[in-house]
Amino acid sequence: MEDKFGRWIAVTAIAPIAWGATYVVTRQLLPAETPLWGSVIRCLPAGLLVLLIVRRLPQGAWWWRSLVLGVLNVGGFCVLVYIVGQRLPSSLAAALMSASAAGMMLFAWMLLRQRPKLRAAVGALIGIGGVVLMLGVGGEDVDGWGVVASVGAMLASSLGFVLTARWGRGVPPLTMTAWQLLAGSLVLLPLALLVEGSPPVLDAPAAGGFAFVIVVGTALAYAAWFTGLRRLRPGVVGIVGLLNPVTGAVLGVAVGGEAFGLPQFMGLALVVCGVLLGVVPGRMAVRRRRSTVFDAPASVSRDGMRG
Repeated sequence: MEDKFGRWIAVTAIAPIAWGATYVVTRQLLPAETPLWGSVIRCLPAGLLVLLIVRRLPQGAWWWRSLVLGVLNVGGFCVLVYIVGQRLPSSLAAALMSASAAGMMLFAWMLLRQRPKLRAAVGALIGIGGVVLMLGVGGEDVDGWGVVASVGAMLASSLGFVLTARWGRGVPPLTMTAWQLLAGSLVLLPLALLVEGSPPVLDAPAAGGFAFVIVVGTALAYAAWFTGLRRLRPGVVGIVGLLNPVTGAVLGVAVGGEAFGLPQFMGLALVVCGVLLGVVPGRMAVRRRRSTVFDAPASVSRDGMRG
């Protein structure tokens, strides 16, 4: 039981690590001022790639559900994240998005009646506190529109991910990935043509950046994230998402030459502690699961994990 829990944590962690790297790629390699086309180029090929694997189209209510989730998790989210990636340093962009850990807990409480566990709530607060410390004091001026876009992306994705957990229990993660990526892309495509005109011309670095974002930062990351949402509680998934600012900060320093001093190091340590506290089961929880393992249904564990 514990091995399965750790396995799903590891799978879920692929997504925030990949998304943290996406901030750096967007800032360093992708064309600026084209967030709509940038999101279409990122998501449409990824959606088609996954659809070729699953070979399954939505049915019934999943046509409108895919549209709603595609707008929240893909269309709106990716456009706003593209704007964030161009306007804010990678470490700051990823750090601001870490508030999604609290956002997912709140929406899960409101929509799924999943009251946050004390360890998870404390872990989220410690992690967010570490993110605030990572931002430092007296740093460079922060782009206001970048911050607004970051908050909007955080709220849209937090709501969309919790709705995915609520609606998607009978849909495989890869299928869910294909439907949402395609729905979000098809909403963005006419807007991109109307607002930004023809697609941007890509040079070699931009083409390489998009290749990484399409395969790793989108197709693989969304599949891993939706797998986590199916197997784990949304609150736990949100805490795993705190690996996003860790990745963004490390790569921002290593690739983008961003400042990283003692406050950032201490904040990074707090984020890691918050993640560990929030996702590692307590001793009492382990005993409880062991004592009820033969009584609990095979499909759902005490942590809300499907086995």
